Parts: sequence; structure tokens; C-alpha cells
Amino acid sequence: MAKGKISVQTENIFPIIKQFLYSDQEIFLRELISNAIDATNKLKTLSAKGEFKGEMGELVIDILLDKDAKTLTIRDRGIGMTTDEVKKYLNQVAFSSAAEFLEKYKDEANIIGHFGLGFYSAFMVASKVEVKTLSWQEGAEGTTWICEGEPSYSIKKNDKTDRGTDVILHISDDATEYLEKSRIEQLLETYCKFLPVPIRFGTKTVTRTEGEGDDKKEIKEEVDNFINNTDPIWRKQPSELTDEDYKNFYQELYPYSPEPLFWIHLNIDYPFNLTGVMYFPKIGNTMEVQKNKIQLYSNQVYVTDNVKDIVPEFLTLLHGVIDSPDIPLNVSRSSLQADSNVKKITGYITKKVADALKDLFRKDREAFQQKWKDIGVFVKYGMMSEEKFHEKAQKYTLFENLDGEFFTIEEYKEKIKDLQKDKHDKLVCIYTTDEDGQYSAIEAAKARSYDVLKMDAVLDAHYMQHLEYKANEFVFVRVDSETTDNLVQKDEKKESVLSEDEQNKVKTYFESAIDQKSATVELKPLSPDEPPVVITRPEFMRRMKEMQMLQGQQMGDFPEMFNVIVNANHPIVSDKILKDESGRDDTIKHLYDLARLDQGMLKGKELSAFIKKSMALFN
Repeated sequence: MAKGKISVQTENIFPIIKQFLYSDQEIFLRELISNAIDATNKLKTLSAKGEFKGEMGELVIDILLDKDAKTLTIRDRGIGMTTDEVKKYLNQVAFSSAAEFLEKYKDEANIIGHFGLGFYSAFMVASKVEVKTLSWQEGAEGTTWICEGEPSYSIKKNDKTDRGTDVILHISDDATEYLEKSRIEQLLETYCKFLPVPIRFGTKTVTRTEGEGDDKKEIKEEVDNFINNTDPIWRKQPSELTDEDYKNFYQELYPYSPEPLFWIHLNIDYPFNLTGVMYFPKIGNTMEVQKNKIQLYSNQVYVTDNVKDIVPEFLTLLHGVIDSPDIPLNVSRSSLQADSNVKKITGYITKKVADALKDLFRKDREAFQQKWKDIGVFVKYGMMSEEKFHEKAQKYTLFENLDGEFFTIEEYKEKIKDLQKDKHDKLVCIYTTDEDGQYSAIEAAKARSYDVLKMDAVLDAHYMQHLEYKANEFVFVRVDSETTDNLVQKDEKKESVLSEDEQNKVKTYFESAIDQKSATVELKPLSPDEPPVVITRPEFMRRMKEMQMLQGQQMGDFPEMFNVIVNANHPIVSDKILKDESGRDDTIKHLYDLARLDQGMLKGKELSAFIKKSMALFN
């Protein structure tokens, strides 16, 4: 038996590996299985070239757990290693010192697998590692390599007769969780679900039905427990797949989830390699969805679900898989590294999504409109955060009005151009955030033949401001905003039935009676059919408050600003308020409270007092 020391000029490389190279202990299993995959694929390559002419047999990777012996074994039937190869690959960690290595390669891409570092992750959980191997080469002898977590090792011959390698981990006392079957199953499910070589973890019990009628019976039997899908759909051509294939794969990724809206198949081989499938989930009028639902793979090896560096922020709401061997990873694969390819991939994914949405809109606008409640969140978020996406998406972003009609931006501008303009000749898009709560204002707008949009999505406050800034030719005002009263009416000029002196008197009466410092009283010659008193809010202040609330910020004790619009043409104003001195203040306060009630501003003690006062009218 030969003995020696691992070729590294530091007393002990293993603490350094644990501390610097691998921040996540559980990835040891992924690394060792990845090595087994490589060994298996190399055998396939040798066979395809005709260099290996023997029987390949069952090319399966077995995971063997022995809780009593405190061992976890990763077994493959790949190319194996000769004694010389064992010495070369397991002993000669080819750098002058661990510290120098870390400094030299900390920013270099695709370092995993170099110098056997993936293998050395085994020492994160094992106090001793045995490698029993037999090379595919004719006449090779079995070799066993043993190391107990320090630079010394031993090599001896063994009587192994089957080609391949067993990596036997003697689990250390501080890592006994990896002797639990459930823990290993969880790691295999996370990291190995789509590896290209079958992975077997013991057996499982299945139930099958045998016979018919009265003779029908259920039989339980033990079968091999294969845990991975070796040929996931992202590795196939879209032409090979049906809608059902995509839906089934979605359930494989996210069991019991609602069916996705649609999906995009990514497939590119220049200037980088990337495949994948991105799903649009149903999320409705909310952003309360789980992010980190996109899984990143490198040649079917799971890397991470933190893909913010390669997927634009707005697309992290999507679900699915991206697989690329060209994405640069750090030594533990746990994070991405800055690289020009990453920016190219980000741009490609953005363009692919934008083009897919455009195709859906163009080919089946009705289906696109039906999905808009869900799609709209992605589109609006994308337009606000990605300039290139905005340029493409503005052609199919939609407005929906209260009649359930949908319009593109250009279509809507055409619809309102004759009636909804302000004194600056800007188009005014009137919207509601609460159809029931703003009912009175909506009815008043409709009475003037204005069109009212539904803008009740969580992002709409930011989205409208974004569109105003980008277009600079239209403004959005909520239906209960004071701005709606400033629209230029081409065919109608209303005049007050009150003289200027009478209007000033009414204004003074109101200002005295309501005693509200944050309210501005204004008389307007509205239709006699409209309410006598209406409350509106300054659009800018109200929207700013909404956006701050959306961001979790508070406006402190800043008073709510609003306008009390008195309808100068309403009979109650022109007759009762102007001429009935005895009940004037009570009438004004009651009309004011009715307007506040309509706006949801009357609450608590004031609401209770208003109800009691109203009931007293019937006594």
C-alpha cells in the first residue's frame, strides 16, 4: 500500500475549501453526482468513437445509504480510473498554495471541476472518503484511495471487477443529517431532478391492479426508485412537443399549481448556448407571487433559483427553466459572475418575451385581451423597468374601459381626442380605481360623455406616471379628481344662474360652515342634475400618496388636501342656501357630509353623528 501527501503547499487545504470555496454544505452531493455523470458520458463518447468496444451495461448512478455504517456512497459505471489517474486527479491539486489559488481564480468563470475541487467538497460532510475504482482500459487493476480530511492519503489495490467508481463518504458526527433518507431524497429532488443519466436511490413501493371484475385485486411491489427525468422538454425542439407536454412539465416543476397562461420556448446556439422554457403564471391583479421560481441549470445540473443577474427584474415573476453551459459561475456554482455573456443573455430573454407577446397579440387579439388581467402585470412592470421592452410593448399594452372594451395606446388616443382635452391641449385619460366607491363621479363623467378607464391594478399608479413621462401628450386623472372639471367642452358652455355677488356669498357661507382648513371651496356651474356638493382631490397629491403607500412609505401627518365643489346651478344652492338664513348652516353641513360620505371620508364619531342626525329627520 502506497502512502503520500496531497500536493499542496499549505498544511491543510480542507478548512480553506470549507470556508471559502463552498458556502453551502449540501451541494457536496450535486458535485459528486456531477462527477459521476461526467464519467458516464465520457464512456458513451469513447463507445461512440469506437475506442471502447465492450458492453456498457446499465449506465445508472446509484446512491446507497447505510445508516448503520454511517456511509453514503455514490456509484457510477463510467470510465473509472487507473492507479496513475487516481494519483493525478485526486492527489495533485495543482497549485502552489490554496491562498494563491483562491486569489488567482476567484473571478474566473467555469472553474468547477478544475483540479478535482468538486470532489473535495466531499470533505465538508465526511471525516473519511474512500474511492474504489476500476478503469475501462483493458488490463487495469482496481484501486482504492483513502483520505481522512488531511493532506495524507493511502492507495492500495482492490479486487473490484465491475468498471466505474464508488465514492464512499464516512459521514462525520456534525453532518449526520445526511444519513437520513428523507434528507437525501430532498437533495436529489432539488439538485438532480433533470440530470441526463438515470439516478437510482434504492427502491419504492408501487401498487398495480391485476385481474378484472370480482377477480380484480391490487398488488404492491418494490421497484427501482429512479428520481430524475433524463430528457426534459427544454432539451427538445418545440416542433416535437404538444401543449399537453408543456402543461405536464409545468406540473412536474410546480405540482398542484394552476395551469399557466402560456409559455415561451428558448433555444439559441449563437453567440451563446441557451435553452429553456419560461411560463407565464396566472397572477391576476396582484404582485403577491413567489419570485425565485425560475431555475437555472448548467448542462442539466441544477445551479440556483436566484437568477436576478440573467433575467430582468420584471421577468422574475415568470416561472420555468433556463439551461446554459455558457453562464459563468463561481467555484461553488452558487452565484453568477460579471460577464458580457450575461448581459447578452439578459437582452435575448427580454427580446424573446417581447416578441412572443407581440405574436400572441397579433395572431389572437381576443385571447390576448382575455389574458390581459394576468399579462398586464408583466407588461407594465417591464415597460417601467426596461427601455427596450417599453419600445416593443407600447404597441400591444392595453387600456380597458368600464364597458369592457380594450384599446392600444394609439387606439385610445383616437377615441378621446375630440372630447377629452385640457386647456393645454393634452389628452385627458379619465380613470377609476374603485368602480363602486367612485360610482357618483363615474356617473357624472358618463353624463358628460367622457370615457372612463379601469386602472385598479397594483402597479397602475406608477404605470400611469411612466406613460405620461414617456409620451408627454396625455395625462391621467382619476374620475373624482378636480382636473376632470377643467376639461375643455367644445359644444357646451355652462353659465351660473347666480350672479358673481351671489356666488361670493355662497362661497363665504360654505367656508364659514364647514370650518375645514385643508379644504378649498369653489363654485362651478354644473348641471342641475348633478349633486349640489362634490368633493374632489388634487390628482398630483393623491397619486403621490398612493405611490408612497405602495412602497411602504408614510406621508406622516401631512393633511389630506381636497376641494369642495359647490354646484352653483343646483336648486338647493340657489334657493335654500342663498335665501334660507335660519337653516343655512345645517343644510351646508349636511350636504358637505353627504359629499364626504360619498368619498368614504366620513368615519368614526362623525359617521355615527351623521347617521343619528339623519334619523332625527324622520321624528
